[in-house]
Amino acid sequence: GKSTHALVITSGEYPDCFLTNNLITMYSKCGSLSYARLLFDKSPNRDLVTWNSILAAYAHSVDSQINNIEEGFRLFRLFLLQSFASSNRLTLAPVLKLCSLSGYVWASEAVHGYAMKIGLEWDVFVSGSLVNIYSKFERIREARVLFDAMAERDVVLWNVMLRAYLELHLEEEALCFFSAFHRSGLRPDHFGIHFVLSGTNDLGLGQQIHCATLKSGFDSVVSVANSLINMYSKLGCVYFARKIFSDMNEMDLISWNSMISSCAQSGLGKEAVDIFLDLLREGLRPDHFTLASVLRACPSLMEGLHLSSQLHVHAIKRCTITDSFVLTTLIDVYSRSGKMEEAEFLFASKDAFDLATWNAMMFGYIWSNDSHKALKLFSVMHGKGERSDQITLATTVKACGCLEGLEQGKQIHAYSIKCGFDSDLYPFVGTSLVDMYAKCGDIEDAYRLFKRMDVRDVAPWNSMFMGLAQHGNGEEALNLFKVMKSHGIEPDAITFIGVLSACSHSGLVNEAYEYFNAMQKNYGIEPEIEHYSCLVDALGRAGHVQEAEKLIVSMPYEASASMHRALLGACRVQGDTETGRRVATRLLALEPSDSAAYVLLSNIYAAANRWNDMTDARRSMKKKNVKKDPGFSWIDVKNKVHLFVVDDRSHPQADLIYVKVEDLIKTIKAVGYVPDMDFVLLDVEDEEKERALYYHSEKLAIAYGLISTPPSATIRVIKNLRVCGDCHNAIKYISKVSEREIVLRDANRFHHFRDGKCSCGDFW
Repeated sequence: GKSTHALVITSGEYPDCFLTNNLITMYSKCGSLSYARLLFDKSPNRDLVTWNSILAAYAHSVDSQINNIEEGFRLFRLFLLQSFASSNRLTLAPVLKLCSLSGYVWASEAVHGYAMKIGLEWDVFVSGSLVNIYSKFERIREARVLFDAMAERDVVLWNVMLRAYLELHLEEEALCFFSAFHRSGLRPDHFGIHFVLSGTNDLGLGQQIHCATLKSGFDSVVSVANSLINMYSKLGCVYFARKIFSDMNEMDLISWNSMISSCAQSGLGKEAVDIFLDLLREGLRPDHFTLASVLRACPSLMEGLHLSSQLHVHAIKRCTITDSFVLTTLIDVYSRSGKMEEAEFLFASKDAFDLATWNAMMFGYIWSNDSHKALKLFSVMHGKGERSDQITLATTVKACGCLEGLEQGKQIHAYSIKCGFDSDLYPFVGTSLVDMYAKCGDIEDAYRLFKRMDVRDVAPWNSMFMGLAQHGNGEEALNLFKVMKSHGIEPDAITFIGVLSACSHSGLVNEAYEYFNAMQKNYGIEPEIEHYSCLVDALGRAGHVQEAEKLIVSMPYEASASMHRALLGACRVQGDTETGRRVATRLLALEPSDSAAYVLLSNIYAAANRWNDMTDARRSMKKKNVKKDPGFSWIDVKNKVHLFVVDDRSHPQADLIYVKVEDLIKTIKAVGYVPDMDFVLLDVEDEEKERALYYHSEKLAIAYGLISTPPSATIRVIKNLRVCGDCHNAIKYISKVSEREIVLRDANRFHHFRDGKCSCGDFW
């Protein structure tokens, strides 16, 4: 091109307009905008084609040099000042491209106005380009007005509008638009069908579109078949997705990836791995998405850790280990498999961190019960200037809930508001906050936050049900269930776990049976073992231990150890020695090293004054080298955790704490407290039994709270085991004489003590 230009120059004559315009176009297509502009600037005679050529050159060059957009606009303004012939569609074409690439809505509107002025608004190319620009800039109303007024509309333009609706998550409008597309007389192509399938969230409608693809023959198009696989997978119909995959005559890597991902997300880990192996046998080379998808299937398999390690090696060999997607998934898989050292090594070896990697590592720490490390990592991330997203905040809030760190949780809540992730606009964050406040003992703030949220999804309701259950607010949970139904929100299996748990913690046995029976009858939800467990727990807590035992025997699932353990605890409370002995035998058959079984059984014998049987139970426990879980309580004062065990004198302020305990016992005795000797499971004199009750860990923690916090502060104590009956009774009196609210979380639930009463109503 330059040689030709040189020949023209050496000819002694300056090139005419026609030749100049062609030279400008040539330089533009060869990527040499500077030469095209130099030629344009030196051209003495410019016609409309010259201007069109240079504008096209700038529109063509902005893909690599975005700064040329401004200069392109400046040239167009200069062109408008010229006095010769008006513009044509070839003038507006590059200007419209500049508008599309610039992101400037004002520029698009100005060009639109100019097109109207010169009578080109309804030119098919101009109006089509404007529809595309408005759609891209999320100005869907303006795009639709233009589209509806156009005399001619081709399939491409229908696809542009359809895609715009879907990208704005306007699924209903998109489906109505697709229906109009079908009635227009034009035949939707495979792109249109692909777009509409990606936005379908209704199985019936999806199957109708599937039928339309079969009639049109587009089911043989690979991209359409892939969209059908994704649609059925998204709607939980893996069988249909697998059928389409099996019937495909031609597949690409996306087809394999979609099917592997579908199986992994549906809990079909073995099937996902089998499909991956078939992919390798076909000679295809997996990409980063393939590896990430099959890795997600590994934690659900017995040999999952071994498979994960093999895939890790495969990623190293294929040089995809540096891919952020693969690395993040490996961190997640190792974390869920209990291999935090491997996860930490991968995290430390990463050169550049993206937000997904930080989130995966924080969730890994929570999964492995190291929530304090998750909070520390969040602090490090924040210090490096990384911006949080709603997943980061929800994960961090979850860590606070696991640690019962109410103050830290409140700080994260304030930070989320500051970052613009208000709980009413971001339900994922809001749901985590509701859960956190409930787990930290502040059910009032959890409820207030819940009521402010836009609760159209079932997840926030489930969190609220579980919170109310933990705090023993059974009646409120059942009322909330009625409110949820009035909002048209369908309950799921987790909803009924929350509702049944609320019934259990509040002694509502009849209501528990009603909701259990309504699951399948009214909502088509098959009761799972967790629902049976809640019903067994409700019966046991209410004293119907033999009925609970019959339910365990008759249910269609094998009872879990936790179910037997809960029933054994109920036998201890009810003093049912024979049922307790049978349940303990079954529990020890499942978990021979379960210390709770031995301890509860020996306590049952001790409460019945069967000291020889108690001694035998303890001797058997010692013989099998089973260690009892020590009981301890802790309290957070000024962001420092203080831990206590029974008769603990290791605290620096032990003397003051013991003085306070003895003072409290003396004071509450004066107002009616009587020590309950039944909770001293030792064959000793009554006086010695009484003193043994004084220094239980929860009493020591509360005493420290009373001497270390302001008079108006709520005292929050956590115990790892079930609070004993004597301590429960004593704390009621302590709350009255100290005029303090005391919140105690034990292994079963929260107890809110106010003015001599407990929120559990002495039912726990």
